[in-house]
Amino acid sequence: MGLSYEYDILKKKLKEKGFKLTPQRKSILDVIVANEGKHLSAEEIYELVKGERPEIGLATIYRTMQMFDEVGMVYKHNFDDGRSRYELYHDEDHQHHHLICINCGKVVEVEEDLLEQLEHEVENKYDFSITNHNLKFFGYCNLCRD
Repeated sequence: MGLSYEYDILKKKLKEKGFKLTPQRKSILDVIVANEGKHLSAEEIYELVKGERPEIGLATIYRTMQMFDEVGMVYKHNFDDGRSRYELYHDEDHQHHHLICINCGKVVEVEEDLLEQLEHEVENKYDFSITNHNLKFFGYCNLCRD
């Protein structure tokens, strides 16, 4: 899957919801795509975007990230560090799990879906159709543990 394919999908999502990919939104999206997997906060996105677009304000970043979340372009995560963090959404994604170091704040993605069997058991036991889940493990990374 190429970057232009990714942009086409994201532009389509925006258009379906009545939004356009303005130059400011494209700059924000460029930063998110270039830093995929880093779980950036709005403040971190702002610091990276303002080099290319010094006229952009932090409030614009917050509004755009809220809109990207509502449209389904990003996941909004809360890792209990006082900031919302964002991750690019892919249509084929099922929520993955995160390991969060309570000392340094490092976030590691666990790509395996460890709860698939548990999901099926819960669905059957409670007659409930699960569409997704979110699991966070808190502890100490290998550097902070020593």
